[in-house]
Parts: sequence; C-alpha cells; structure tokens
Amino acid sequence: MKKFPFFAMISRMKNITRWSLMLNSHKENLSEHSLETAAVAHALVVIHNRRFGGSLNAERAGMLGVYHDFPESLTGDMPTPVKYNSKALRDAYKSVEENACRTLLSMLPEDLEEEYSPFFFREEGDKELWKFVKAADKICALTKCIEEKKAGNTEFDKAAVSIKKAILDFDLPEAQCFLEEFLPSFALTLDEIRE
Repeated sequence: MKKFPFFAMISRMKNITRWSLMLNSHKENLSEHSLETAAVAHALVVIHNRRFGGSLNAERAGMLGVYHDFPESLTGDMPTPVKYNSKALRDAYKSVEENACRTLLSMLPEDLEEEYSPFFFREEGDKELWKFVKAADKICALTKCIEEKKAGNTEFDKAAVSIKKAILDFDLPEAQCFLEEFLPSFALTLDEIRE
C-alpha cells in the first residue's frame, strides 16, 4: 500500500521559524502563526456576517487560514524584505511557492487532492474569503510586533508601523473592528487580561 506524507509535512510546520532576520524574544513557528491566522480569519468573517450583513462561510475562512502558509513547510519562510525586494524576486518566489503547492498536493491520495487544492491554489469560489485571510495574516504579524514590544524588544517597532498601515490599506471595516476591539488586549499582562 502506498504511503502519503501530507500530514507528516504539516507536523513539520513547527520547525519553520518566522521572522528570521529579526531579533526575537520569542521564536514564532509556522504552526503557531497558522493557528492564530485561522482564528482571526474566522473572527473577521463572523464580524462581516454579524455586523455588515454578510453571509460568508467563517469556518471555511478558518481552514484557509490553517493552510495559508503550508507551502513554507517546503520553502521555509522568506523574509518580507527579501521576498518583495524586486519584481524578479517576487516572480521567482511565486514560482517556487506554486511548485511547493503541487508537491504538497502530490503527497495526498488522488481522490483527496480535489478537496485540498483550493487551500493552495486560490480558486474563484474562495476569492472573497482570501481577503479576510490576508488581513488576518497581517493582523497576526502586528500582534507579534506588539508582543515583542511588550517584552522590551524594539526590533519590531518599524515593522509594526508598516504592518498596521498595510492592514488599514485593505480598507476592511471588519479588520478595523478587530483592531479597535481586540488588538489592545495584546499589550496586557495575563493578570490584566483576566480582570
């Protein structure tokens, strides 16, 4: 019987460290980031549905968030300043990432590939959900910056400013709600959170 390593690769996400060019008080891995992104993507769609009259699938957004960086289990985390340094680098990285997606799908039995393909190749049916996942990804990057600042690390101060601007540039009222209502708590201590 053929063996399929897809889920073994998922378990390796905890070995991929993010923010490799920055001094970190806490090393964040891809598994942690993916879980947080999934939770925030889900929340953004819930806010969209409850407050802005939407009818999108919040659970689907959460699953897209779970898998949004899975190709990095093969490619590693390319630091943003490197990835977006030039059009040539962006195009080359996109090609590498697409190849990683095809490789990951080949790690599944053929009859399951169709179910997982939308997590790697952004299909038209999920187009609206992906904007919430992208915003969630940035929000989680911002929470990392806040956590580092709380630990006394100023290395992330400039990143926090540019990431917050990127979130606001999405022009998503749901993201604005999240920033106003949930983001301040990330600067609190455990005792303050529990009060």
